[in-house]
Amino acid sequence: MPRAVREQQMMDAAVRTFGQRGYRAASMDEIAELAGVSKPLVYLYLNSKEELFTACIQREAKALVAAVRSGVEPELPADRQLWAGLRAFFTHTAKNPDGWAVLHRQARTHGEPFATEVMVMRDEIVAFVTGLIGAAAREAHRDPALPDRDVTGLAQALVGAAESLAGWANDTPGVSAKEAAATLMNFAWAGLENLMHGRPWLPPSQLAGQR
Repeated sequence: MPRAVREQQMMDAAVRTFGQRGYRAASMDEIAELAGVSKPLVYLYLNSKEELFTACIQREAKALVAAVRSGVEPELPADRQLWAGLRAFFTHTAKNPDGWAVLHRQARTHGEPFATEVMVMRDEIVAFVTGLIGAAAREAHRDPALPDRDVTGLAQALVGAAESLAGWANDTPGVSAKEAAATLMNFAWAGLENLMHGRPWLPPSQLAGQR
């Protein structure tokens, strides 16, 4: 069997083991047994448990980002682009619950260098969502456009909500990717749409000052 294929089998076994058992509890013996190889071969290919876990994070992060990007068609209206991106995100996390557990739960709770790897992925998704929200602002013909800081802040909030909702959806029987995406779309889009058209929510003190 080609090395690349064998290595992917080991990675599949590692993601499943790390996702279900956790980084600390997972053992190289378990991973080797699940992959159908010897433990020395796992060490030969992937060096150490830490390096194996890092490789799993990188692989799963790359797959998630690719899924979100490929799910969006640039020619669609802004709301349809966001809907497509959310559906792609929740579809991927639902189909790969162990991979999502590695990214969302395991990597973030075990310090460096794992947390940094996840932040690289998150920053890429936030940048992509920032572009979608900026496109929505342009589509709404706002002039001047929303300040960059406001757009980035909205993207951070939306990505954070998606991450939390994906964990809930994977832990709640019967919640589909479409339902999770619709939940977040209903939560976020009404506010985003109002903001794009110059109807932001304002604190009471500011509303009083406008009277």
